[in-house]
Amino acid sequence: MRCVFASDINDDCREQYKHNFGIWPSGDLQQIKAENIPDHDILFAGFPCQPFSIIGDQHGLNDQRGTLIYDIARVLRERQPKAFVLENVRQLASNAGGATLKAIIATLVEAGYECNWRILNALNFGLPHKRERMIIVGFRESGTMDLFAWPQGKRDYKPLAEILEMDPDSRYFVSDRIREKRRAQHTPAVTPSIWHENKAGNISSHPFSCALRANASYNYLLLNGERRLTPREQLRLQGFPERFEIVGNDSQIRKQAGNAVPVPMVQSVIREVLHAQSAYARLDETETRAVSTQ
Repeated sequence: MRCVFASDINDDCREQYKHNFGIWPSGDLQQIKAENIPDHDILFAGFPCQPFSIIGDQHGLNDQRGTLIYDIARVLRERQPKAFVLENVRQLASNAGGATLKAIIATLVEAGYECNWRILNALNFGLPHKRERMIIVGFRESGTMDLFAWPQGKRDYKPLAEILEMDPDSRYFVSDRIREKRRAQHTPAVTPSIWHENKAGNISSHPFSCALRANASYNYLLLNGERRLTPREQLRLQGFPERFEIVGNDSQIRKQAGNAVPVPMVQSVIREVLHAQSAYARLDETETRAVSTQ
């Protein structure tokens, strides 16, 4: 596959994308005319999760950021790619008692696509990262969805120790006061572990990371209760390859990693989308051949 177009509203993300992939993304999708987007076979998109996330206010489609899904649907209607893969937080399924997801699916169906969705967890795709995300898949050709199979994933995930840097800079370590306060509140069952502080201030620890968040407290996740994750460790938790070069400061990478989709998870979905498309093409070719020989 070859990427023909990208879009992101954040300039730091655009710079990062250009540096690693050689494409300067266009800006705000709401300001881009669909006719200016090249023809493409598959559309991939992650629309803003804050309107649906448990860490946000969950205003859903009443939040202006939540309406970007309608611009994605606008592109689908006008460019008619063969398939799409969309990503968002798992809370999208329950927002407004399920009415939000129902409205989104209806919009995608109206755009001409058969749709299905599932909540997948990065832990089941080899990453020591509990990150549950809703994936919505759609196909334009009727019947292709019947040939699509959701990836099953696996039980085992990479040990946390394998993603850790051996000699992190001292700036990632918390103060003695914070470290002692955390240790007074919690005793871990395993080491290494990532300590998670929730919105209520309760501490838990696991041999994996809870979901990275772009705008959470700076000390929301601490390795062994004593230091923050480095930018490279955050990218590894999301499955980014080592060849991915870091551009920008720690704060920018923290936001980008917190907004990213786990690479092996979505890669597995895309692989199944391609398999379904290939199977449909073979079936269509067989049926055409059968008709022509009758």
